Amino acid sequence: MRRWLTLLVAATTSLVLIALLVPLALLVRTVAVSGAVSEAESEAESVAVVVGAVDTETLRLTAEQAEYPVTIFLPGGEVVGAPAPRSTAVELASRGRSVTAAAPGGREILVAVQGAPGGTAVVRVFLDDGRLTRGVPQVWAGLAALGLALVGLGVLVGDRLARAVIRPITALAGVSHRLAAGDLSARTVPDGPPEVHAVGLALNHLAERITGLLAEERESVADLSHRLRTPLTGLRLEAESLADPEESARIEARVDALERAVTSVITEARRRVRERAECDAAAVTGARVAFWSVLAEDQARHFTLDLAPGPLPVGVAADDLAACVDALLGNVFAHTPEGVSFSVRLEATGGGALLTVSDAGPGFATPDPPRRGESGAGSTGLGLDIARRTAESAGGSLSLRTSPEGGASVVLSLPAVTPQKP
Repeated sequence: MRRWLTLLVAATTSLVLIALLVPLALLVRTVAVSGAVSEAESEAESVAVVVGAVDTETLRLTAEQAEYPVTIFLPGGEVVGAPAPRSTAVELASRGRSVTAAAPGGREILVAVQGAPGGTAVVRVFLDDGRLTRGVPQVWAGLAALGLALVGLGVLVGDRLARAVIRPITALAGVSHRLAAGDLSARTVPDGPPEVHAVGLALNHLAERITGLLAEERESVADLSHRLRTPLTGLRLEAESLADPEESARIEARVDALERAVTSVITEARRRVRERAECDAAAVTGARVAFWSVLAEDQARHFTLDLAPGPLPVGVAADDLAACVDALLGNVFAHTPEGVSFSVRLEATGGGALLTVSDAGPGFATPDPPRRGESGAGSTGLGLDIARRTAESAGGSLSLRTSPEGGASVVLSLPAVTPQKP
């Protein structure tokens, strides 16, 4: 935009200067020609005064001393002074009429001298093109230099004005990118022309509104999650009243896990800015697979766990990665029949870690990942979305594949820990 504004100013300045300097240049040429013709006419009249009053030799000396080439056509046909052809204009002037006519290489000034012995004499003064336009090229060069200087000045001023407009617009774009990246504290200092200033105020107002709406949403989620504590408390009491101690302990463990999940939801909902997070992927994955192994034994599911030697730091919070592994393993238990085997593999890569959860079930109904809130298996469709958002929020990715057994395989790319800038 800055370049376009500068070009616009340059084009406008150039058009104005052309409209001004071209007529001025033509006027300068006209004035120069008019002055040269006036001087030549004065020279011819001064010579015409002595025609008929002096002899031929004196006329020749007078013609030779003139500033311009002077030719005197006497009535008897004699020619005194500079050689010149007897043109049609000379014939016209010999009839008693002074004229100015164009000639090859210039212009001739003809003055008729009546009363000379033997008839009418004609004094001819020749002006070549150089004398007609003497000084005009220099003036034109000066005007061109002046025009270029004014165009350059206009471009410089236009560039400064464009910078004054572009700078606040660039700042607005930077603030909008920061807001899009999740930095809700980003604000702009309104500056520039009134219209850009108004846009800055509107962007700040929009940022405040977004911050308020997100705060309301977080509190709503936190309140909704907090309401789950009451039925959880009732469930815990029911578990404690069971006669079988082992059954009671197992249900209480599940209630504890659910309560931790609810607490995590509340904490995450009220967290304003995501902090720098990292965890040991090997430790977290191993712990969550150990948790699910109890249910796998109850359902006669054979599973394999292949963990890379830890510690394996990744740029994901431990709670987020645990929720992600739970979501993937939960899908295996929810969407495959009992007795179907599965495997969990965590391997180190140059840029972090690769987590693969595979099963020997029926696989995905479609090759495309289910969208959030949709599922072809009658579920909410949020499990894979949780895993995807966990990976993408840290700079990773999720992909769906077919396992070697023909079932589903979910591959989660987890980025390495990004070092903090000093």
